[in-house]
Amino acid sequence: MWEGLIQKAKEGGLDAIDTYVFWNLHEPSPGNYNFEGRYDLVRFVKLVQRAGLYLHLRIGPYVCAEWNFGGFPVWLKYVPGISFRTDNEPFKIENEYGFESKTFGAAGHNYMTWAAKMAVELGTGVPWVMCKEDDAPDPVINACNGFYCDYFSPNKPYKPTIWTEAWTGWFEDFGGPIHHRPAEDLAFAVARFIQKGGSFINYYMYHGGSNFGRTAGGPFITTSYDYDAPIDEYGLLRQPKYDHLKELHKAMKLCEHALVASDPTVTSLGNYEQAHVFSTKAGQCAAFLSNYHWEATARVRFNNMHYDLPPWSISILPDCKNVVFNTAKVGSKTTVARMLPTNVRIQSWETFNEDVLSTNFDAKFTVVGLLEQLNVTRDASDYLWYTTSIEISPTESFLHGGRYPILSVDSAGHILHVFLNGQLSGSVFGSRENRKFTFTKDVNLHAGINSIALLSVAVGLPNVGHRFETWSTGVLGPVVLNGLDHGKKDLSWQKWSYKVGLKGEAMSLASPEKSSSVDWLQGSAVANKQRPLTWYKAYFNAPQGNEPLALDLGSMGKGQAWINGQSIGRYWTAYAKGACTTCSYGGTYRQPKCQYGCGKPTQRWYHVPRSWLKPTGNLVIVFEEIGGDASRISLVKRSVTHV
Repeated sequence: MWEGLIQKAKEGGLDAIDTYVFWNLHEPSPGNYNFEGRYDLVRFVKLVQRAGLYLHLRIGPYVCAEWNFGGFPVWLKYVPGISFRTDNEPFKIENEYGFESKTFGAAGHNYMTWAAKMAVELGTGVPWVMCKEDDAPDPVINACNGFYCDYFSPNKPYKPTIWTEAWTGWFEDFGGPIHHRPAEDLAFAVARFIQKGGSFINYYMYHGGSNFGRTAGGPFITTSYDYDAPIDEYGLLRQPKYDHLKELHKAMKLCEHALVASDPTVTSLGNYEQAHVFSTKAGQCAAFLSNYHWEATARVRFNNMHYDLPPWSISILPDCKNVVFNTAKVGSKTTVARMLPTNVRIQSWETFNEDVLSTNFDAKFTVVGLLEQLNVTRDASDYLWYTTSIEISPTESFLHGGRYPILSVDSAGHILHVFLNGQLSGSVFGSRENRKFTFTKDVNLHAGINSIALLSVAVGLPNVGHRFETWSTGVLGPVVLNGLDHGKKDLSWQKWSYKVGLKGEAMSLASPEKSSSVDWLQGSAVANKQRPLTWYKAYFNAPQGNEPLALDLGSMGKGQAWINGQSIGRYWTAYAKGACTTCSYGGTYRQPKCQYGCGKPTQRWYHVPRSWLKPTGNLVIVFEEIGGDASRISLVKRSVTHV
């Protein structure tokens, strides 16, 4: 899709493409390098050059490990020549979620200083920029991220004013609503930045795409990273946002000579109104007339002429006379995306079930006590089994008509499936706001040895905050059985066996080569049985046409899916909760504003790139954790209409 996306970006008025180089993909652990993706990067660079655009690369040690949160991996503390101290008085910063976080003063500063020095000494000949790093040392340029950056100035007057992340919308998390940022407000924010002397705007995101595989950028973040961007997840234009920004870019470039030749002169035109005027010695002039009132239109007098300014808007006058663009006046029609059925039939579902009872026998190791999940899995899998057993006396009262005992399991996140004697007892999950939770349920045990198998599921890695090494995931306890004749029994410090991943993962069931050598259960009735921990397999032919495609997984619960061995990501039919209200573009935007989709699955459709398909015989593999109806899975196509 790259070539088409890059061309659409150019046609939208962009001058450069910014993309990440995720260093954790190239160096998964210290000294262990993997450069298999370098050929894709070279191809990407060539496509950008062919389109006549500039390229900006973001290089970071780990995904979203931003300097000013001190969120670097533990091993980076031992970089030669740096002395990291954590006994300093912390300073406070406000992050993009609007709350204060703390990081270690000298430790964070020392690391940032080392990183800047290391980068500059590479002698690349290109500028180095640090986002949200107010004390970035020369010649590194500090920059701004946010919904608005007109308040920002660099730490030295000779550095350009750069907006490295102009947030076009916001990401979604499973169980949350969909976010929308009005085109009028986004254009207003960009014009505000330019009128105060801003030099560079980078849209985050102009195209967000999909978090294929397990690459979602944080706990509970959806596979879709649509971000309400001007180009949607499927590569289609989102209107009116795309065209409205395109017209804004045209208007700004008409002002180019005046903008780069002078600083603005600011004049008050009323209580909420201002004029920012750029003028050159050659007589060129450009003006930005702004109205900051959320609701009221204003009539202002400028250069002996009257101008009507809608609420929360800026008019651009490239010649200081004629308005060529107003941020609140949208001329483009709105596109409405729909998912339509294709003529494709997914046929002959087959199943393979995980054997929960064999988990304890397949365990890799046994220790006393409960272990943190990511320290065990090292992110090799989302899944970690915790298994133990308990012996129940035949004299227990609950075996003779008394009340069942209650099993209580405290988890640090993110999802927990509890199995007793091989049967699913229940599932419980946290949220992005509160990852921790407790499973509590009456349990029917029998006399003798009972097996307890806890399948803990991670849904993404830490992404925002400090001291990631202190964050916890998995079952940390206590695990307690209450209601026995002799009171409660704490299982936390008895022997627990551990197994990383699923049997199907170890067998590479998602691989076209390996899946064909496995005995799958066949039959027309197997697909719609609500079984937990079940793998589903089927084939389909590619539909005709060139519309973007998606897999409709609305009939399923929670799991992962693959097409021809390529992971299309985690899926989870979690219904959105939140405050979905009517939306007005006026007023300061924050992510809780203009939400929609409450009461519906946060994500139902999962992007299937056409380049992954063959004309016939495409393999689809679905792993379901909780239970779903695979017979209702379908391939749909994305279409847009204009209103």
